[in-house]
Formats: sequence, structure tokens, C-alpha cells
Amino acid sequence: YVLGIEAMRKMSASNVLIVGLKGLGCEIAKNVILAGVKSVSLYDPEEVQIADLSSQFYLTKGDIGKPRAEVSAPRLAELNQYVPVSVLDKELTVDAISGFKCVVVTDISLEKKLELSEYAHKNGICFISTETRGLFGYVFNDFGEKFVVEDTNGEQPLSGMVASIEQSPEGVVTCLDETRHGLEDGQFVTFTEIKGMTELNGCEPRKVTVLGPYTFSIGDTTSLGTYVSGGLFQQAKIPSQISFASFKDALENPEFLFSDFAKFDRPAQLHVGFQALHAFSKANSGKKPRPGNNEDAAEIIRLANEINNKWSQKTELSDELLTKLSYQATGDIPPMNGVLGGIAAQEVLKACTGKFSPIHNFMYFDALECLPLGFKPTEADLAPSGSRYDGQIAVFGRDFQAKVANHREFLVGSGAIGCEMLKNWAMMGLATGPKGTIHVTDMDTIEKSNLNRQFLFRPKDVGSLKSVTAAAAVSEMNPDIAGKIVTREDRVGPATENIYNDEFFDGLDGVTNALDNVETRRYVDSRCVFYKKPLLESGTLGTKGNTQVVVPYLTESYSASSDPPEKSIPMCTLKNFPNAIEHTIQWARDLFAGLFVQPAENVNAYLTTPDFIETSLSKNGEVEKLQTLTSVRDYLATDKPLTFDDCIVWARKRFEELYYNTISQLLFNFPKDSVTSTGQLFWSPPKRSPDAIRFDATNSLHIDFILSAANLHAFNYGLKGSVDREHVKTVAAAVKVPEFTPKSGVKIQANENDTANADSDADVNVDSINSIIESLPDPASLAGVRLVPADFEKDDDSNFHIDFITAASNLRATNYDISPADRFHTKQIAGKIIPAIATTTSLVAGLVCLELYKIIGSECGDEKRIIDDYKNGFVNLALPFFAFSEPIPPVKHKYGDIEFSDWDSFAFDHDVTLQEVMDYFMSKYKIEVEVISANSSMLYSTFMDKKKSETRKSMTVTEILKSISHKDLPEHVKTVVLVMSCCDEDGEDVEVPDIHVRVRK
Repeated sequence: YVLGIEAMRKMSASNVLIVGLKGLGCEIAKNVILAGVKSVSLYDPEEVQIADLSSQFYLTKGDIGKPRAEVSAPRLAELNQYVPVSVLDKELTVDAISGFKCVVVTDISLEKKLELSEYAHKNGICFISTETRGLFGYVFNDFGEKFVVEDTNGEQPLSGMVASIEQSPEGVVTCLDETRHGLEDGQFVTFTEIKGMTELNGCEPRKVTVLGPYTFSIGDTTSLGTYVSGGLFQQAKIPSQISFASFKDALENPEFLFSDFAKFDRPAQLHVGFQALHAFSKANSGKKPRPGNNEDAAEIIRLANEINNKWSQKTELSDELLTKLSYQATGDIPPMNGVLGGIAAQEVLKACTGKFSPIHNFMYFDALECLPLGFKPTEADLAPSGSRYDGQIAVFGRDFQAKVANHREFLVGSGAIGCEMLKNWAMMGLATGPKGTIHVTDMDTIEKSNLNRQFLFRPKDVGSLKSVTAAAAVSEMNPDIAGKIVTREDRVGPATENIYNDEFFDGLDGVTNALDNVETRRYVDSRCVFYKKPLLESGTLGTKGNTQVVVPYLTESYSASSDPPEKSIPMCTLKNFPNAIEHTIQWARDLFAGLFVQPAENVNAYLTTPDFIETSLSKNGEVEKLQTLTSVRDYLATDKPLTFDDCIVWARKRFEELYYNTISQLLFNFPKDSVTSTGQLFWSPPKRSPDAIRFDATNSLHIDFILSAANLHAFNYGLKGSVDREHVKTVAAAVKVPEFTPKSGVKIQANENDTANADSDADVNVDSINSIIESLPDPASLAGVRLVPADFEKDDDSNFHIDFITAASNLRATNYDISPADRFHTKQIAGKIIPAIATTTSLVAGLVCLELYKIIGSECGDEKRIIDDYKNGFVNLALPFFAFSEPIPPVKHKYGDIEFSDWDSFAFDHDVTLQEVMDYFMSKYKIEVEVISANSSMLYSTFMDKKKSETRKSMTVTEILKSISHKDLPEHVKTVVLVMSCCDEDGEDVEVPDIHVRVRK
């Protein structure tokens, strides 16, 4: 869903070589294998050392002394059974790389990189070089001199309806004022369904110049016919060719993709610094500078200045920056490998497919803000000691490693991001100390569709709990974390506050969200605000990702800002006037529920609920009541099938009703030549004039509908279905369907504002409802009878769910002359599939863990981190685009000399009366309390009955709540939050923080 079918086809023909199997190389290999290339070969004959365990998650202590690639290959192969993983067991020469589409090199000498890259450049092999050194890293691309990018951004081509086109040198196109066209200068469009200026239909793509949100120019149209009406424009994706410099040339004349404009001067310095590291290693038999060693740092500074002085683009160097680079040269940080590994792996996929825009030349990245506050390292503190965490200690020191080990974090969700998070935490040694704990909860079980990005899961795990399986997998990666992860399957929400209670949150240092829905994110955020806990938030959408860090009192909370709500499809558009395939797919999805889910649930409710009509339906309007009772009658009596053939007959009747009768009635109400009250043709854009469809047994789409609908109807009744298309065709063709005659007086809404023709309770004949009730069989006579609702499941290709929605949608699209959608596209929209890819997930989880370092090291004595130290991230690997910004501070409210934010609250340490609260605010702040509420209940207001309000003033908070709900507060509730509306002495409204009342100790 991210790359598209054509890109996947190209990947399946691409062989990839990855050189170097430490943490970074393994991360790249994992992401590429999950994506699905033809094959992955690994080269790294070096023996596993204890330091490799710092970030290489497929190595164990038992592997020490064995070749890295050899022990990693079978474990990486488990990720995707369709991608062969092998070890390149010969010398790494230019001949050895000749059969690969893309070669990625990580931890090898600069001389070897130059040798391989020159050959690759001359022989059409895409070359990627990438390294991480502590909190520093880079990615370099050379895809040759004539690399073709088929699609620069991967976005769906824009399209829209045309209102007019000028016959002029500029050729100004005006779109309907319902939707902005969204085009940009330099993009290309083509047209269909234009009347009058027909030369534009199917024309060669024309270049766009944007004139406004609803207008754009396509160039000279003076030689074309005169525009009459209608038409659609569609963006055309035009391939572009890019020329890359070789690695050798790029070292001398680099181009930099800036990842953080606050560090504008860093890339050039790091470009020199990484060359200095390689020069140091060459002069010292491959060794790197020692952590914290000033002598080695001085040599790095000398080498860097020597390289810089010879460079044609000499830059200003910082001794402090180069010293940190030297100190961290042996550093191996799991989150940095996640970030750079995600980026580099996406570049591999670009190299193989031409999909998305590659990094042109170099991108340098650093995260020096992660160093602990007040950090003054000594060589002894950073020196290796034979620990699996030496790669992290070389950057942060031993004291910080102890803080990491004793950290207590709560992970909400263990899907794609959650898996990456747990892997990073295990490698970091998070919670491995005596006080450390990781809590992880996820109520979901593993599905087959999860396996392409939730890399901790295997086919054998399908059906198992995600939280339990993920915890077990990372415990194998780092046995130190075994027994330190508490797994749960409880949803985090109001219903589980007895589980996630005061004691639970008091035992946490922070919370990390790995969720896919906004509602739960907001709830977790509200608990973090209540308990004053930092929250790490993130999300992905295809190649796009974002991260947000929430720190008590320092930043705004997650809920303080939100995206605008998604635009919904108007009901009358869905019911009668679709103009896009998205409309017909949503209509088909609703039809699925209306035919195979809701009626079965209505029948079961009727059969099992005593006094169903008097109780369950009493709250419904007359229209809804009639619809419910009609479905019960039809599914329980009128249309109840006894055989599968009966189901075919039922499906054939539904076809006639949906695609012929309904459309015929619509055209009877609104003939094709009808006009509105303003004299405009009724069937003008965005409305599309439909045509009724006659059933044709030789049409495969018609049979697709009958076959899937009949099988779903049979499923509802527990009847055996069939996939015999010939039998279905024969039975359906033999069905005699009465000729339909449109009726006068049928109401159809012409638009959302046409309330006169909307369904109304007043139109329902009470006698018809009573007639249906009288015709229903007695539930007692049907003891044990139940229907089976077809609960929608998009990932089971054998259940006919997506088959039905695809056929139903495309038939309706045929009615309205809308281009149909294939099963793949239909499944994405109907299943509300959020596109996901392992590369973005790896990158985003890495960025979140970098922020976790900052939170763990956020204090040094009385000194605390400032907001500038933290980074919210926004990335799009397709473009590629990286933006990092300081979090937004919380909004401050002010009353007199008092300033407060959403993080602040007033606290009472006992179960107070309302009078105490009111007296407190009046005496101290001269504020009058007008309304007090708690738990969605109003406890007091000035407009309340005077006797009641006076009585409640003298009552405690718990007494009032008990009087309202008629039950005691649950045992786990120790604090009640009061929300108040107040005014000052002049009667002006005053905002005050929430009041936390401690009702139990």
C-alpha cells in the first residue's frame, strides 16, 4: 500500500548486497528483507565481539568468535520466507558486487568504499554508504548518472472536476468551488469527459501554472474547440532523470540534505570529521579513537584541519565538535542505528524501484542534545569493560547507563512501532537494573498481515497476544531484560482505571505511546497530565512519520493541539449522487453492514431480548423502527433461505433492486434533462447522471456480485456456500424478476439542505409498523435459532467480504460512469488500512528513543533541561524531508499575579465540602465559584434549585457523588477532579486550573 504494485514488481527482481553486519547493517537488512526484494546477500566475515551486542539484535553471547554474517543470516531469513538471505563468502572485490542492483556498505575502510563505489558508478550499480559513530551518522547515495525517478512523492495523483476552461493563450482552468485543486507549479495534468474542447480528452500531459486555489493555467488553448461543460482533470506523474556524482567526486564537491536547519554549519564539519576518523583508523591499523581520550581527540583535530586545508570548499571547524566525534567514534547506539538504518533502507528501495526521490549525495545527522545534562566525561567513565553495553557507555558513560537500567517505562501498544521500541529498549539495557521495569499492554492478537512490519512476530505466532510475544522475543535478544517486562492485555481507558491506578502511575518514570487511534492517545495524554509524567508520542503514515515529546510543565500536552477532522462524505452524495470511486466504495461498505451484519443482529436481538419491541425499539424514531422490523421480518420469515440456491435467488433480487430499480426511480424523479429552479441542468457537476444496469449472466462483474452476496447470505444462516461460478450463473439467469415501474411521490433528497425530501418519522404509517409486528413469528417458537453476523474482516481472502464490496462498488461505479477500482485499492479504502512500511517505523522509533535519552538525563543537581533541548520530528522519507523543531510550550493562563497552564492544579488533601472550596477561592483570590462539576456530573451551580444548592454546599465531594450515582466511589479512586467555572468581582469569567481533591489516602 506504500510502494504500489509496480514498485513491488521491480523490487522482486532486485538483488541487494549489505556489507557490514553490526547494528546498522543488521537494521538495514531487516528493513529491506521485510519490504520484499528478490534476495539479500550479507558480507561480514569478522568475528562477533561482545561490543557488537550493543546494538546488533540478532547476535548473542554464544555467537562470540563466529563470523557476523554467518550467524546473522538465518535469523534475518526468518523475517520473510519469500526473500532468500545468503552470505557472500568470497573476498569483497569489484567482481563480487557485479550481480547486484544495489550495494550498501557500512563499517569498512574509506579506501574499500572508494574502490567499490567507482566500479558501481561505471557499471550501473546503485551504491549507498552509511555509518553511525555514537550520536553522529550519515547516508550517501550514488545511483549513477542517469537514474530515473518514476514518482517523486508517492502521493495519489490529484484529480478534480472542471467548471470551465478559457480559450486563450493562458488556457485558464477553473475547478468547481467545492474542493481546492491542490496542484503545484510544474506538475502536469491530463483531462477526460470534457465537452466542447474535446482535444483535451486523453491529451498529452500539460504543464501547470497555479493561479489560485481553484484555478490553474495549462498553456495555449486558442487552437482548440470552445469549452461547453463538464470534465475531469487528473495529475500525470512524469518520470524525471537525476545524475549522481560518484563517491570520490562527492567527497570533494558534496551536496548536503539538511536534516536540521538549527545545525546549518554541522554537515560540512562532519564531512571533514568522518574523513578524519577514517584517516586515523588507516594510520592505526584499523583502530578507532579511544572513548574520552584527549590524545586521540587531538590527533582527530589535527587530521581534520589537514584535510580541511586541502579541501576546495574549506569550512570553519569546531574543536569541541570534533572532540565529541572522536570521543564517540566507538559508540554504537541502537536508536541512531534505527534512524540511519530506516533512512538507508528506504534509499535501497528507491534504488530498486525508482519510486520516491532519493537523497542526492550526503545527509548528515547528529543528536548531541541527547548527552546528559552537565555531562563531563572522563576516559575512565567511557572506557570499555567487556560489557554488552560498551557501545552505549562509550557515549553516555557508566553513571548514565545505570540510570537507563533503573528506568521505569510504560509502553502502550506493541504493534509496529511498539516492536521497534521494545527492540531498542532491550539493546539499550532499559529497565535491566534492580529498580527497572517495563510495562507493556496490547489487547490485540497477531494477524498474518502484521508480519511485514511488526518484525518481532513470526507465522507461528499468529493468534497469540502481541504484548506477550513481543516481550518474549526481545528477552531472547537481551536476556538481561527477561523478567523485567510486565505484559498486559488490558485496554488503557476509563474502564481500566482500577488497573492503571495511582499506584501504577506512581511506579513509572514515563509513558510511551505506540498507538493507532487518536482517542486512546488523548486519554493516555490526560493521565500523563494528571500524574505529571513525561509522554513520548509518535505515528506513521506510509513514508511519513512524526514524533512529539511531552514534558510536564515544559511543553504543551498532546491534546493541546489537534489535526482538523477528516472531511466526511455527505449522505445524499453516498445515497444518490456519487462522483468518485471513494463514494461508491463507502456505499458498498455500508451496504455490506446493511445486508450481512445489522439484519442478523436485529434478528438475534428479537429472538433473545424479552419485550424487544417495547424495550429495545422504544427509543428509536419511526423510520428506524420500521427499517429494523422490516429486516427482522425479511430475514426471519419472508426471505429465509433453505438452500444455497435460495441465497443465489436472493442475491439476484438484490442486484435488480440496487442497480436497476433504484437508479430507474432516481431518473424518474430527476430526468436527465431536468433543470433546477435557477435554470441550470440538474445533472451538472459534481452530480453525474446515472444509467440503470440490466443483469447479464455473461458479465463476470455481475456474477462476482451474485456469488459473493449469495455466500455471505448463506453464512448468515449457517448454510454451506459454493464457488461454482457456472452453477451460480445458471441459477441467477433463471430467476424471474418482476418488471419495475417507478412510482410517483417517492422522496429523494437533491442535496444536504433539501430537508423537505429527507426521510421523516411523520411519513411512516403506524399501521404498516403494526402489520409487520403481527407478521413476526413468536420468538418462543424459534428457541435456539440464531443468525451469524458477518463481522467485517478485511484480511481473510476466503470470506467474500472484500469480494462483495469490490463487486458492489464497481457495479455502482458502472451506474455512474466512474472508473472502477481493483480489489487491492478497494480493500485499502473499505478496510481503512493505514499504509505502513518498516523503514519509517524504524526511523520514528529511533527518534523517540533519542528523546527518551534526554528525559532520562534531564537533570543535573538543580539544573534541568530547557525546552530547546527537545525535538519534535516531522519526516517524509519519500521526498525526502526532515524537520525538527522545539516543542511548543504550554499555553499560560493568567489571573492577577497567578500564571498557570494545563499542567497546574489546586490540591486539597482531604474530602472537602463545596463550601470549603468556595470559601478558599473567595478569601484568597476574590473569585466566586459559579459551577462545579466532576465525573461528567454537575455538583453545584448558581442556577440550581436554591434548596439543593445550599444542601450540597455543606456536603463533601464523595457524599454528593454518591447522592447522584446512588453508589460509592470505586475503591481504586483516591482523587476526584473538580472542574469549575468562576467569575471575578466584576462578573468577568475567570479560568482556573482543575482542583484535585484527595478523597482517600
